[in-house]
Amino acid sequence: MSHSHLGHDHGHDHSHVPTVSGANERKVLLSFFLIFGFMLVEVVGGILSGSLALLADAGHMLTDAAALALAYAAFRFGRRAADSKRTFGYLRFEVIAGFLNALTLFGIVGWIVYEAIERFRQPGDILASPMMLVAIVGLLINLLVLWIMTRGETEHVNIKGAILHVMGDLLGSVGAITAAIVIYLTGWTPIDPILSMVVALLILRSAWTLMAKSIHILLEGAPDNAKPDEIERKLLASVPDLAAVSHIHVWQITSGRTMATLSVRPAIDSKAKAVSREVEHLLMSDFGIEHSTIAIDWNDDIEDRCSLQQMPHGHGHRHEGHAH
Repeated sequence: MSHSHLGHDHGHDHSHVPTVSGANERKVLLSFFLIFGFMLVEVVGGILSGSLALLADAGHMLTDAAALALAYAAFRFGRRAADSKRTFGYLRFEVIAGFLNALTLFGIVGWIVYEAIERFRQPGDILASPMMLVAIVGLLINLLVLWIMTRGETEHVNIKGAILHVMGDLLGSVGAITAAIVIYLTGWTPIDPILSMVVALLILRSAWTLMAKSIHILLEGAPDNAKPDEIERKLLASVPDLAAVSHIHVWQITSGRTMATLSVRPAIDSKAKAVSREVEHLLMSDFGIEHSTIAIDWNDDIEDRCSLQQMPHGHGHRHEGHAH
């Protein structure tokens, strides 16, 4: 049965500028300087000690710094107001930055694996004491940055991406410390590339998670807590005078900013306004959908179409030019 979208209800503010606090921006910027600064120290320490684990961790810290820089840039761009060309502003910049973060993680995994294979083929001398000292300082820096990043808002895809980077680097520091202890006590240097490979696998898992989330948003997939079939069941069970729900589309502009369009048919046309308002309220309260566009399927349109279908053939032709 066809339907007519003759009414829409928008009882809310249409501003699509994200509410990114200045505190978010400051913590990202501070974390960037901490990570980037120590990454330079770790490169020098890795070269002097001959440790692949340290160099791998330094490479991962470089991607951490890039992730934080992208997150900061995303926040700055995301604050720009919508215009005639970009009606939702620059909100998707965050998701694109998250996708690029995932790509950098895949890249660093490939580099670590390559270097580890080379170390197995041609083992080198490793100075355990400076390696351990640098790794311990790196662990402390990563713990500090992780503490900073997990204060306050953490739902933005870029904040999550940066946290994943830092957590992976935290594991890298633990691996470097473990390798340094083993080498110091036993002199067994293969532990260095072995633990580097373990860290690479952990980074790979984080990269896959971040990329999957970013691609899901870019493909306008429905968030886990707002599946169309669940929305339909909830609306029909909870909204008085709602007869039917159809054409439900749910997607995210960016992390935490969910939109929806759907058609509703009231039991009685005079109840359409109340039904649409109740539907909008429930979508917001139960599913976190802050922007919903609700089309009304009017009962009188359906009745007119059914009447036309029941008319004799000749009468039906006389009404073809009428709009209902």
